[in-house]
Amino acid sequence: MPAADLLFVGGRIFTADSARGYATTVAVRDGRIQAVGTDEVRDLAGPGTEIVDLNGGLLLPGFQDAHVHAVMGGVELNQCDLSGTVVVDEYLRRVRAYADEHPDLEWISGGGWAMESFPGGIPGRELLDSVVPDRPVFLSNRDHHGAWVNSRALELAGITADTPDPADGRIDRAPDGSPSGGLQEGAMQLVTELLPELTAADRLAGLYRGQDLLFSLGVTSWQDAMVCATNGYPDVSDAYLAAAHDGSLRATVVGALWWDRDRDGSQIPELVAKREKFTVGRLRCDSVKLMLDGVAENFTAAMTAPYRDGCGCATTNQGLSFIDPARLPSYVTELDALGFQAHFHALGDRAVRDALDAVAAARAANGWKDTRPHLAHLQVVHPDDVPRFRELGASANLQAYWASHEPQMDELTIPFLDPEAVIHQYPFGDLRRAGAHLAAGSDWPVTTPDPLEAIHVAVNRVHHGSDYPPFLPGQELDLTAALTAYTAGSAYVNHLDDSGVIRAGNRADLVVLDRDPFAGAPQEIGDASVAITFVGGERVYTASA
Repeated sequence: MPAADLLFVGGRIFTADSARGYATTVAVRDGRIQAVGTDEVRDLAGPGTEIVDLNGGLLLPGFQDAHVHAVMGGVELNQCDLSGTVVVDEYLRRVRAYADEHPDLEWISGGGWAMESFPGGIPGRELLDSVVPDRPVFLSNRDHHGAWVNSRALELAGITADTPDPADGRIDRAPDGSPSGGLQEGAMQLVTELLPELTAADRLAGLYRGQDLLFSLGVTSWQDAMVCATNGYPDVSDAYLAAAHDGSLRATVVGALWWDRDRDGSQIPELVAKREKFTVGRLRCDSVKLMLDGVAENFTAAMTAPYRDGCGCATTNQGLSFIDPARLPSYVTELDALGFQAHFHALGDRAVRDALDAVAAARAANGWKDTRPHLAHLQVVHPDDVPRFRELGASANLQAYWASHEPQMDELTIPFLDPEAVIHQYPFGDLRRAGAHLAAGSDWPVTTPDPLEAIHVAVNRVHHGSDYPPFLPGQELDLTAALTAYTAGSAYVNHLDDSGVIRAGNRADLVVLDRDPFAGAPQEIGDASVAITFVGGERVYTASA
């Protein structure tokens, strides 16, 4: 063999390859993995070979995020960013500071606040009025299923006590019926349609910032879960297309084309045209995002059993279905026949069942096509549906960071779920034992894009550094399974079959961790950090000393 360009030595290799359990040395040449093994691979060192000393750390395939919003995450970092705190006074300080720094902005926009910061999860407009009374303010919460607005924004949108709730959302109200300052789901669109449009430059800058951040966390490929969006969400497709054309998109990206929930199957020919237009260079758009329901903490996730009220009594509310469940199977069957992957947002157990029913219909009509459908979020999965993932070849796309006790779970979710639903949340262990294929993602900017933080929760069922007890013990994954989900598992979902595993011939998308998490206690997994990230054998990130 010719000499290697890179030789990794001095640490453990996690290959994510079930056929190879142990390796100590990896060689890379021309952007591909040249050899994997032990001391014999060192013979590939030549005069020009760069020796990468792992210093006792861990080399593993590049992480792949199977459900993320990279452009919007980057855009929000460039706007009024409220993430990283739950303190209301700090939110207000940041809003006031951002407004002062941008006196010419017509609107103050951004997001990242947590529902746990407010009684019942509902923020008040008066708080924002106290710091920005003269300009409209729109701030999405961290899960992007709700927003906080001030009185000026409500006034401009014409939202009053007499404004009816839209069919797909809710206007939060004071006891007298007046809008209190919170907008849920489709009600956000009453205001977002007034927001100044992001410019192409804004979106491209967001992509670059998101790409840099993801590289620093070891993420080398991802699936963006909202490309060509409608229904009040921003369309970021032009940023990806521009970067794919000029080569500044260095990650490999699968774009999930947005299914317009206000339309029917007549949009499918348009999706076919978009697939062709937005498949360029490192960008491929052959997935379709079908958002079936909302989220549990605002009672819009679609459940098989009704939500409870504050007294623990059953209500008549079972959440929302954004796409008609009776028509969903025909949509998915047609998409599958055309070679599209179905990428479902399915958070409640009724939405999960609807998604699996749609996949079953597609399998029955089309046979087993290699479209690799996947269901993201999976907060509640009915036990009857757990084995169906393997039976139907539907991947479970886990946002593991959410599977933990914290105020949003303990105060805004558990008290309002049916008791049976409570004990079937984030059933990672059950899914794995049933043979489901596991992939992983972050849903950033909803929560942290850091795979190591999510993997820590997948293994421990508690956030790194948290004093809470583990959440539903018995549903954890071991470290090997969690790492595999975030590498080989997501690579399978992304149809990137020459990545996700350290194997000769595969792409040299690789990550070096500063330590070997297998060598320490599970509670120390979150202590690890990314030292170096490689894409195609080229360094795209090196941690500062």
